[in-house]
Amino acid sequence: MLGAIAGDIIGSVYEFNNIKTTDFPLFSRKSRFTDDSVLTIALADSLINSIPYIDKIKEYYHLYPDAGYGGRFRQWAGSDDNRPYNSYGNGSAMRVSPAGWAYSSLDVVLIEAERSAMITHNHPEGIKGAQSVAAAIYLARTGSSKQQIKEYIEKKFFYNLSERLDDIRPHYRFNETCQGSVPQSIIAFLESDSYEDTIRKAVSIGGDSDTIACIAGGIAEAFYKFIPDVIVEHSMNILDSRLRNMVIMFREKYIL
Repeated sequence: MLGAIAGDIIGSVYEFNNIKTTDFPLFSRKSRFTDDSVLTIALADSLINSIPYIDKIKEYYHLYPDAGYGGRFRQWAGSDDNRPYNSYGNGSAMRVSPAGWAYSSLDVVLIEAERSAMITHNHPEGIKGAQSVAAAIYLARTGSSKQQIKEYIEKKFFYNLSERLDDIRPHYRFNETCQGSVPQSIIAFLESDSYEDTIRKAVSIGGDSDTIACIAGGIAEAFYKFIPDVIVEHSMNILDSRLRNMVIMFREKYIL
């Protein structure tokens, strides 16, 4: 989960200032956590304390109302209406990493990923995006190879993961849909050789940089089982005490 949060923080500077290179500073004074981190931690809180996803999602929205949410989510989260709004945006995929860590069965991971998506993203593509990311994290942390992860995701979810970043990067533009950002995020992980390399490759695609790095970073943490200390320290220091403590609690319960 921390891998997803660090990806969000690193990518935050480049979301509306895209770069098409892997050569960039990982952190700056403008680095911040966004809605990706807030909602990821909301799901972690839900799992730790056995509180419904929807309750924690709305609670964290009110705790952090200026984290950069999309317009439809903001309208939903600020209302008393709990009905989902048929979204296929990548919000379901960016927040799902805790589900990939918290369960010992892939079948249960897929069920929980769907449940976490359905509260807002009940469109089939929104559900698919969340399930594919959670499944990749589960497979990565339980010893599957990159080829096995690639084959499973392609067969189960029909994403094309055979494109190369060098072919994607020149024409890729901002795309907040699951189908337009989740495959690219997974490819960034598949082409990487470390956690940091994953994040650099994810940001270099351009587009919705914080979310792409968040998704890719969550999978990379599970696969490489190591995040450089400097990235951990900077990311944890950028979080406030509430968010930081929840990350620590989740890691102690499910990861460490």
